Amino acid sequence: MTEQNGSGGRIRPTGKRRKKPSRRRRATVIAAWTLAGAVVVGGAGLGYAYVKLNGNLKAVDINAALGKNRPDNVDNGSQDILVLGSDSRSGANSAYGTDDGAARSDTAMVVHINKGHRTASVVSIPRDTLVTRPECTSDTTGKPVAAEQRAMFNTAYEVGGPACAVKTVEAMSGIRMDHYLEVDFTGFKKLIDELGGVKITTTTAIDDPKSHLKLEPGTHTLDGEQSLGLVRTRKSVGDGSDLGRIQLQQAFIKALMEQVKHVGVFSNPKRLYDLADTATKTVTTDSDLGSVTELTSFANGLKGLGSKNVHMVTLPVEYDPADPNRVVPLESAAQQVWSALKQDKAIPASATEKSAGDKGAAGGVVR
Repeated sequence: MTEQNGSGGRIRPTGKRRKKPSRRRRATVIAAWTLAGAVVVGGAGLGYAYVKLNGNLKAVDINAALGKNRPDNVDNGSQDILVLGSDSRSGANSAYGTDDGAARSDTAMVVHINKGHRTASVVSIPRDTLVTRPECTSDTTGKPVAAEQRAMFNTAYEVGGPACAVKTVEAMSGIRMDHYLEVDFTGFKKLIDELGGVKITTTTAIDDPKSHLKLEPGTHTLDGEQSLGLVRTRKSVGDGSDLGRIQLQQAFIKALMEQVKHVGVFSNPKRLYDLADTATKTVTTDSDLGSVTELTSFANGLKGLGSKNVHMVTLPVEYDPADPNRVVPLESAAQQVWSALKQDKAIPASATEKSAGDKGAAGGVVR
């Protein structure tokens, strides 16, 4: 499938798709926050189902894969998490189209939880960003994959899986990722339905034939299918680019965080279990988060974090002068973003004011 970029050009997938040996994932990043919320509202109540829920989890040993040649692990109380979605449409995801059973990273966000865990910064990385991809190891063949200049960001996951995606983000940012979360496409829908839907307000009509979403302006409670359609919508809002879709995703995350706080599972053990069961089946984590105990501890640390305390930006980019179907980082502005995260400070407004990422023209479509 080809995509429109913000300059009216067409974005065509490039690169060899990597084959995945296990169940394929077409993921949306939003469900990662739902996972955290589902565990938070349950707290220690997850203990009674520990064995069952623990068996649901899938984990990747990022530390073993990357070794010691990584940015310093700064232990100042803050945390950095790479949240990733992939675009395979195999298995249960085939209802959303077909492909060759391969996977690419569809959506990527670096989530920085500040010291004290009262505020957070989220940096979305457009999948078509041209980056210098470091040398990686294929997670399917075990063979080295050469470094490449001007590689699309989403090829990192394509050629080397989660570890290569983490390595690429660390090379871009100079920040060590403390954790990794990858989210399942169909599981996302189930999570939203278990939560009872997510309430949003649209300021304009949405009618997108690709995502199969049709909404009139106004307030809606979206079920899982509609929510999935919203975070996939691109063609019918703003300038039709992936940068606009990122703006929709960011608005939806905030609405989802508010919904999680009001699901009321303390008095409903069955609902708590159903949420936790679906959530633990939905994600792949790094091995440090690969147990219910660790996920519970991680999520408990986010209890004080509300949507109003989450600042979301898109990595500062501009359309590539040599190829308007791609974007490239605005180096000085991007370094302002990464420097702020390193120093555990708020991202300055000046870092994104000239970015094409904040001009996707879908800002304000969803509240």
